[in-house]
Amino acid sequence: MDKILEIKNLETSFDTYAGEVQAVRDVSFELYKGETLAIVGESGCGKSVTAKSIIRLNPQPPSRYKRGEILLNGEDVLKKTEAEMLNIRGGKVGMIFQDPMTSLNPTMAIGKQVMEGILRHQKISKKQAKEQALEMLKLVKIPDYQNRFNDFPHQFSGGMRQRVMIAIALACKPQILIADEPTTALDVTIQAQILDLIKELQEKLNMSVIIITHDLGVVAHVSQRIQVMYGGKIIESGTSDDIFYHSRHPYTWGLMQSIPHLNLDKSQEGLASIEGTPPDLFHPPKGCPFAARCEYAMEICYNQMPVFFTVNDGHKTACWLSHADAPKVKTPEHFLVESQ
Repeated sequence: MDKILEIKNLETSFDTYAGEVQAVRDVSFELYKGETLAIVGESGCGKSVTAKSIIRLNPQPPSRYKRGEILLNGEDVLKKTEAEMLNIRGGKVGMIFQDPMTSLNPTMAIGKQVMEGILRHQKISKKQAKEQALEMLKLVKIPDYQNRFNDFPHQFSGGMRQRVMIAIALACKPQILIADEPTTALDVTIQAQILDLIKELQEKLNMSVIIITHDLGVVAHVSQRIQVMYGGKIIESGTSDDIFYHSRHPYTWGLMQSIPHLNLDKSQEGLASIEGTPPDLFHPPKGCPFAARCEYAMEICYNQMPVFFTVNDGHKTACWLSHADAPKVKTPEHFLVESQ
């Protein structure tokens, strides 16, 4: 497979009055042409900052890129000028944000908002741009799209607004689509429709997709590979089968067990939760970021950051439990999330 994006040892921090927030710490991964990669983890783990770093959307200051490379088609994004970045954003990489109501301009008709990106990246007339914008609204299945071209965001439901956001992101047929929590504000049935739409458009346009989410259930049936983030670091990565069936990190187990399932015993009360709170990224722990919340933590976990252990080809975990000398721990039972 052709590698379209490669992130190497990325470190992104935010300088605040209280000190430096080390939001992303030594993150590395790659994205291949035509695949869907999911980055999952709870709020504050660094997944959205990582996604925005790809197209340098984190405002500078307070953010700064301390170290690393972001190679898009072999060229380092971090070395590009702001003028070059304007051509990359929307042109080569499109992005969908989690709240379409605040992402869309409430004073501008949705058709004109789709046209904006087309006119920015293509040297065509307004008439041609309108034709392309109408085609995009049709592609994302906006009902009666021709008559709704001049409607405003408040006249659309949440699901329809998200479809408009997808149309804007894909208007110039980018190589990569980044979807940052694209289904957060939507009900379950609409979530499934949006995910199916992204999957369908990916196949039609032959693009790569990065989905950012805190919910493993969202990516169960759309992603080929999954990166699990915690405390600003990737702590497990592998194929969807690796993560759902053969996960090896206690944090991943916790995420799996906190998902509601249709086949749970009715007598079971509530959902499983991960006790404790995420680490303070003003002063990240010197050992495993999950150690303070992990029931299997050993002395080394608090004092030394685990290296990546290879489980199989493509499946890696940063957990001392995978060391040959570690005590054997039985993987808790969990079930593959049913496709929505």
